[in-house]
Amino acid sequence: MTASSAAGPPGTLIGLVLTKGAAQLGVEPFFMELVGGVEEALAPRGAAVLLLVVPDAAAELATYRRWAADRTVAAVVVVNLEHDDVRPAELAGLGLTAVLAGRHPDAASFHRVLTDDAGAITDAMELLASLGHRVVGRVTGPARLVHTAGRSAAMTAAGRRHGIEIRLAEADYSAAGGVRGLWALLAGEPPPTAIIFDNDVMAVAAEQELTRAAVPVPQQVSLLACSDSPLCELAVPPLSAYSIDVHEYGVTLGQAVLAAVAGEPPREYVGPPHRLHPRQSTDHRPR
Repeated sequence: MTASSAAGPPGTLIGLVLTKGAAQLGVEPFFMELVGGVEEALAPRGAAVLLLVVPDAAAELATYRRWAADRTVAAVVVVNLEHDDVRPAELAGLGLTAVLAGRHPDAASFHRVLTDDAGAITDAMELLASLGHRVVGRVTGPARLVHTAGRSAAMTAAGRRHGIEIRLAEADYSAAGGVRGLWALLAGEPPPTAIIFDNDVMAVAAEQELTRAAVPVPQQVSLLACSDSPLCELAVPPLSAYSIDVHEYGVTLGQAVLAAVAGEPPREYVGPPHRLHPRQSTDHRPR
């Protein structure tokens, strides 16, 4: 049976647990687009997403145990995979079917959907190198996340290749975290002439902060976001961004879930390709 023909029983619920504040969730377009894509794949098969926001990792694990005991969901989608992540082993022990959104050392026994984070940030660095930037900063997501480390490794390699000094400041994807990371990087000597942000929310907040401080973008510092959204297009000036089609990523996750529920052997799915969208926030060569 193929993923496209797989189907769970009518009324099947697929669980998705997010460990972040509901307020932050409301301004994070990524997850809303992702859920929309998953639901598009599930709906024709009579399945739906059960989305739950919990305060921390312990509450997420407790949710999985409750769902397994009550048979609430047929499967779960696991996002934001971490180094030494205990969730895959916990889910396997519970006998709860799971699909992983990303890479993990123990992923071979799970259906998983991968995206090319390293290739995306390499392309971003190629753009900045072509413009003549020699000190580039990045405000990252949490360092414990596997995809954060993958991006950092790719950025470091690209910097070494092009003779670019790399600076990193860790944040938490929030607007306030983006602003804190911005000023931490600009306090360096010499300050970076370009800064990459690991999501759109941090990038937009940083640009607004620079506008208030009368620091011109891109004439003094260029900005680039790692996830594109209408926020980037509506920013002033519009923010350059690289992205994947998050909705299509969600569709692929939904298809992987249907295959997993149908009992198909675990396999790797390739997510949509990344694309770089140059806009006015990087339309300047540093002095």
